[in-house]
Amino acid sequence: MIARLHSRLLGLKTWQRIPLGFAVGALSTFAMPPWHWLPVLWVAFPVLLWMLEGCRNTKDAALLGWSFGFGHFAVGLNWIANAFYVDADTHGAFAIPAVGALCALFGLYIALIAIIVHRVPHEADGLPYDRTPSALIRAIAFSLSWGVIEWARGWFLSGFPWNPLGSVWTAWPAMVQITSVIGTLGLSVFTLLAASLPSVLGPAPRMKRAWLYAAAPILALAIFGVAGAIRLNEATVEMVPGVNLRLVQPNIAQADKWRPGLRDQHFMDHVNLSAGTGIESVTHVIWGEAAVAFALDRDEARRQLAVSMLRPGGALITGAPRAAAGPNGLEDIYNSMLVIDPEGKVAAIYDKTHLVPFGEYLPLRWLIPFPKLTEGTMDFSSGHGRTTINVSGLPPFSPLICYEAIFSGAVTGPTSQDTPRPRWLLNITNDSWFGDSSGPRQHLAAAQLRAVEEGLPLIRVANTGISAVIDPYGRVLGRIELNSRGFLDAPLPESLASRTPFAIGGQWIPMFLILLAILGLARHISLQSKPNGRA
Repeated sequence: MIARLHSRLLGLKTWQRIPLGFAVGALSTFAMPPWHWLPVLWVAFPVLLWMLEGCRNTKDAALLGWSFGFGHFAVGLNWIANAFYVDADTHGAFAIPAVGALCALFGLYIALIAIIVHRVPHEADGLPYDRTPSALIRAIAFSLSWGVIEWARGWFLSGFPWNPLGSVWTAWPAMVQITSVIGTLGLSVFTLLAASLPSVLGPAPRMKRAWLYAAAPILALAIFGVAGAIRLNEATVEMVPGVNLRLVQPNIAQADKWRPGLRDQHFMDHVNLSAGTGIESVTHVIWGEAAVAFALDRDEARRQLAVSMLRPGGALITGAPRAAAGPNGLEDIYNSMLVIDPEGKVAAIYDKTHLVPFGEYLPLRWLIPFPKLTEGTMDFSSGHGRTTINVSGLPPFSPLICYEAIFSGAVTGPTSQDTPRPRWLLNITNDSWFGDSSGPRQHLAAAQLRAVEEGLPLIRVANTGISAVIDPYGRVLGRIELNSRGFLDAPLPESLASRTPFAIGGQWIPMFLILLAILGLARHISLQSKPNGRA
């Protein structure tokens, strides 16, 4: 049956491959959070590779790859459209065109992968089957190329590495433990290999050891899972003594958040939740991104009210807009995190560094037909980079605002004798922009991966959810569900005793392995293409 399906896909015409490519690309995304339908990977990627094998030229391959990518990102990023409907009168008409254009643009990433795979020599070019099968080489080339592109998505055009393929495993903590060594990028490549190499079963009647090729990377993933389970079984996570956090989630709709007549009410919602039952045992209170609609650093009266429930030695950590004099003499606007002590003084400030294009600033403003999605007409200004904050009564932490938590290997600042490595990560966010969609759930999955990679616990506080306490093994110890109102009191987990390999080497580790594999594959292809060459 597999060989018959392979033969039929080889014979498809271009106009047939394009819609099917879109469909299997869309299907592949259902392996991502929050669905985790893993078997679809073993359908989507072999079908894509079989169709690529039948492409007659580079243009056909590029169109097929683009259609797959368009479908893949259209499902994975459709939640972005919700942000346009918060102020539907202003932005609603642009939701589908803007998100469609974004997904079409991202589809070009996969088009590039398809072009690379199409250029790999195969049997039609005279490469015989009695040597290494081209189906195997193409599947490996596809997986490695995907890895390079996934890495590039993390920085190209400011970067948007949302939904890396490795995130399909976040529902199973044992499976993501390997990211402490090879990062999410490394896990993505192994996942691609496991899902792509079964494509060798298409021409299996002519291929020796086809089942061995197909099974090898699946066996590797199984070994990762067993090793991860052993790691978790032996794991003991201590709690930081004397620290009890209160995570406050007021569940305020984004459409109401900035209404002038409701701003004080929303502020008091935070204060009242913070002062709720059990506050006498709480040491530190944390609010979400842009929790208040006031420049709290300049508003002493509201600061005093905000910390009125704190006990001595504690602190309130909150998101708030902030204005400061810029180099041109005008005030710059920042999306900030403030640490306020029990006396109402601002003890520390972090300004968001990695801003969201179109949300917090408009690139190519002259070309964009709508204003930025966030409140006000001015663009936010960027902060000065990753940093570590020291707060009274807390271990040093790395602040992350909103989607700064999705950037693998870039969630902690430089360390020195005066600036120690952080012992936990704090991510405040406002996912209310995206409603009850896959977006907030995928955002949580990204936070879990950062915790495992760095070996650091991560505290996540969101306006409408999902707020969570995540230990350094990526396990969620407590949470407030999406679109729920309340607070969560929890101790702060300790970090791992030593830095993980990934925390030391960062993205250099998976990229070195990928580049080493690419060089080996290129040499193998070169030798095999010679008449008397040996692989």
